[in-house]
Amino acid sequence: MILALDTSSAIAVALVSESGEVLARRSEFNPRGHSELLAGLIESVLGEAGVAGTEVTRIVVGTGPAPFTGLRVGLMTARTLGHVWGVPVDGVCSLDALGASAAGEVTAVGDARRREVYWATYRDGVRVSGPEVSAPGDVPVAGAVVGRGALLYPDAFPGAVEGDPDPALLVSVAARLRAAGSDLPTEPLYLRRPDVHGVPGA
Repeated sequence: MILALDTSSAIAVALVSESGEVLARRSEFNPRGHSELLAGLIESVLGEAGVAGTEVTRIVVGTGPAPFTGLRVGLMTARTLGHVWGVPVDGVCSLDALGASAAGEVTAVGDARRREVYWATYRDGVRVSGPEVSAPGDVPVAGAVVGRGALLYPDAFPGAVEGDPDPALLVSVAARLRAAGSDLPTEPLYLRRPDVHGVPGA
């Protein structure tokens, strides 16, 4: 059983079997509710699937990029549960789940605040460039555009489709990267100084 979670955009949790079947999932978009909601969503997912935490064999967590506070909650929770349950914790770029959501060329876009976006481009689910943080007009768009952040800037991303990282897709990305021998660190991808430092005039 693999528990996957992502707090880079929506607060999202999924329980996935080793064969790739999604046994349960929950998500809620609440930019300021990560600390209050994440534990309850995890408990709900495990309860729906009838699985105890001790039956989880691996945890996969989205590492961003995302603003500081929400991302930190997800990563600390994943690391803590991994320690308590004695299971490995894999970190995957959260945008990879958006990039894996469609075939062909995809530009995944997240809200970076400060009138900027996080972005990465993909071809058939494999990251080609990024992740980076840029002004919306500076993103080198390729193919379809997906992600909640793109909807904030319709002039820069006409025809963009709303989307949040699906933690179940993070599981499949992690499996592919592990098979290729890639490291999967759980260090956060902030791409710039945390928001708590502030920026004059932002």
